[in-house]
Amino acid sequence: MAKLDWIGEEIQELRGSGRYIPIRSLQSSQGAWVKIDGRRVLNLCSNNYLGYANHPEVRKAAIEAINEFGVGAGAVRSIAGTSAVHDRLERKVSSFKHMEGCLSFQGGLLANSGTLPVLVGREDIVFSEELNHASIIDGVRLSSAKRVVYRHLDMASLREQLKEHRSEGRRALIVTDGVFSMDGDIAPLPEIAELGSEFDAMVYVDDAHGEGVLGDHGRGIVDHFHLAGKVDVEMGTFSKAIGSMGGFVAGPSALIDLLKQRSRPFLFSSALNPGDAAAVLKSIELMEKDDGPIRKLWDNAAALKGGLQAAGFDTGSSKTPITPVMTEDEKKTVELSRVLYEDEGILASPIVFPTVPRGTARIRLMPSAVHSAEDIAHAVDAFRRAGSKLGLA
Repeated sequence: MAKLDWIGEEIQELRGSGRYIPIRSLQSSQGAWVKIDGRRVLNLCSNNYLGYANHPEVRKAAIEAINEFGVGAGAVRSIAGTSAVHDRLERKVSSFKHMEGCLSFQGGLLANSGTLPVLVGREDIVFSEELNHASIIDGVRLSSAKRVVYRHLDMASLREQLKEHRSEGRRALIVTDGVFSMDGDIAPLPEIAELGSEFDAMVYVDDAHGEGVLGDHGRGIVDHFHLAGKVDVEMGTFSKAIGSMGGFVAGPSALIDLLKQRSRPFLFSSALNPGDAAAVLKSIELMEKDDGPIRKLWDNAAALKGGLQAAGFDTGSSKTPITPVMTEDEKKTVELSRVLYEDEGILASPIVFPTVPRGTARIRLMPSAVHSAEDIAHAVDAFRRAGSKLGLA
């Protein structure tokens, strides 16, 4: 066992540097309040933006699909794993996103890692945003394409990199997050689309945190900026605002056909479970019918940010409901999370390196449509007390 002793040393280093994150197990369904360790605590770190993870109609749709199709797809999509519910889901997403076609995946990470290597390869070049999600970075690495990084939200930097390096690749791809998950800021997608057109580069946006949050009835960042037809590929996830599990890529029908022939997660991993697919279908139907939950989400986010700022906390540059509470010091961040949980009954997980760069640690708060005004006020008061106790506000 001596050859594995290094593992314990790594764990000790994480603990000593304040970067060891406790993982808490929920004993209830997702919601504004959850049960952990027998306690009822206020949940402020779930991506369940609209409350659909425990919506009665979404649960019912999943149960009905399980009764009809079983609990598992049973095979990869290309052999015997594609069912009618997958077909219905992909038609619905295509229509919702105003795209020609859609392909669903088992998760957002798999959507990125399964699509980017099909779009570009060893002879191509990718222009990647500095703060892109890890799944984008992994997908680009798998593609073997040359990667050029441009500065965060900096269109002068992107133009400079395109001018210098575009000729080095047969095909070119600009890839960006739509909403950046750690800071809550938004990519300048209109300018990115213009540069893609000018330099003959495909444009790919990961809209994981824009689905159900931005655009008409939650259609996402492309709809938010009225860019239909100007962004080549939209990737998204079903596990955040939509409340279930899985991911997707939407784009030209020819691309979807090619992905079905070459995307490794599609070809080598069992299909999305029928119950998950049906739950996603129902969530999108709910979003199409009523944008009230989206408006409530934004109202709660504004109240939370305003209250925290009034209490002396720095909430960064967020333009979306994602609400970072910037503490910078990793040990203080973990300690703040602990005090909030143990003393105040607030679930607010710390975000430290390597999830974010060193020196930018924060508590990332995620308000939802199912939080009440009283919940938000309670959270602000709890932060005020905990911050005072630790000398942070």
